[in-house]
Amino acid sequence: MKTLNLRHLRIFETIASCGSFSRAAEQLDMSQPAVSMQLRQLETDLGTVLFERPQRQRLTDAGQELLQHARVLLAQARAAGEAMATYEATSGQPDQRGARGLLHLGVVSTAHYFAPRLLSEFHRRHPEVRLKLTVAKRGEVLAMLQEHRLDIAITGYPPSEADLEAASFAHHPHCIVAHPDHPLAHRRGLDWPDLRDEHFIFRESGSATRQFLEHLLQSQSIQVKLGMELAGNETIKQAVMCGMGISFLSAHAFQVELGAGLMVVLDVKGMPKQIDWCFVQRRDTVLTGVNAAFRQFVFEEGAALAACRVC
Repeated sequence: MKTLNLRHLRIFETIASCGSFSRAAEQLDMSQPAVSMQLRQLETDLGTVLFERPQRQRLTDAGQELLQHARVLLAQARAAGEAMATYEATSGQPDQRGARGLLHLGVVSTAHYFAPRLLSEFHRRHPEVRLKLTVAKRGEVLAMLQEHRLDIAITGYPPSEADLEAASFAHHPHCIVAHPDHPLAHRRGLDWPDLRDEHFIFRESGSATRQFLEHLLQSQSIQVKLGMELAGNETIKQAVMCGMGISFLSAHAFQVELGAGLMVVLDVKGMPKQIDWCFVQRRDTVLTGVNAAFRQFVFEEGAALAACRVC
């Protein structure tokens, strides 16, 4: 077997991640025939087939095994490159070193309301950093971390996975919101029993917000009416603004609507409820270069940049 080279591994990993040769070629800025040729060369060097024929969309057992190793090797190569980039001279002044390279941050959907502010301010301080933001469901973000497709992420709950570690850096408030003309909109000191007969608009099953609300309802020993179940914060906000019911949302999700007077926060005792925003990474990885610089920045400035109104 010939020595593996990173270019072949990067092409193979991109094909496996994209699920098709055409999308991989587009992402790699290569022609599809060139991608196919590079993969055939890798299979020849390894003496094995990596994708099942004839569609070549599913990995063989050998392909699955190689993918795990390829992601680790590519992540280490990327980290090494970023670490070395900090030693390059900046504008001809060798004593000034700054973060360089690609910062690829993964966040859960609700965090995308403030993540651009984090990246913008970080980029202002480190203008030579290239930025990439991936927004996905919590399970997908954590899987990308475990599979070495991400090095760092922001989620709303500490992960239970043993190979990941998390540290909180900011509060994440949740409130009950309603249309400004809702009968409860101007009442003060509401108790949970006052919400018993209201039509609640729930997030979809499995979402962190839904789980948080169900935990709160259980702790209050109260049941509410499930008026509607919708996927995603944006759809729920539209339903609330149409007067279809009240909902439990992250405060990050409704800052624009609150400021425009299109939505109000109900004054419920004990609210808002807080969880934490967490910076997540793999336990087996020591962050270097741009990732280490961003981690330090998040713990120094993240709380202020992630702050939001709750009334």
